[in-house]
Amino acid sequence: MPVGRETQIVACRMGQALGLGGGLAQRGTFAKARANDVINIAMSPGYRHIPKPVCEITTELRDRGINVGELILNAGDGTPRDAPSAGGHGAAFGLEPKEIEIIGRHKLALLNQGNVKQHFIYKVRFVLARIKIPAIVLCQCPVDYADFEDIGISTRYNDGKTPGRVIEIVTGIVRHESVPQEKLNEITSKVRKCLREIEGHKFD
Repeated sequence: MPVGRETQIVACRMGQALGLGGGLAQRGTFAKARANDVINIAMSPGYRHIPKPVCEITTELRDRGINVGELILNAGDGTPRDAPSAGGHGAAFGLEPKEIEIIGRHKLALLNQGNVKQHFIYKVRFVLARIKIPAIVLCQCPVDYADFEDIGISTRYNDGKTPGRVIEIVTGIVRHESVPQEKLNEITSKVRKCLREIEGHKFD
């Protein structure tokens, strides 16, 4: 009988990256877990996007025995071209076919977002329009299900235009900063709850 913990390593640099990472987890890399249960998705690293909270969340969930892969998007800057503020940061947010395929293998996605609601709700719509899996949105600023529903995103409570849906929200995750333990506990609790619901086919 096994004794003690099972060790899972977060290897953000396990594959050759496609761009500069500023000495941190690089864009275009994917750290695979033992099983395709949860995928933790980070925006591209840069002066505004520091993946520190994303890696801390992945590490915490793996320590709790949850199989979590981590994907650093190659084109995770800016906003989608169909967003009202598109082009405001000189880059258009997008997903590559390989990234869509990787995300789609999993049961649940964690979408790490920022502090500008009118930017990231359109990023969430872009992803969930292409990925038919449930998602938990992790962000800094206050946001609720109605904010997503108003732009056609499916949620736990209402069907919208996207095949993927937002089924939980965790706010108060600050980019560049360590994640407080109470927030890590909240994320863990919601991930476990969502996985139980998914395995019970609640969102089919």
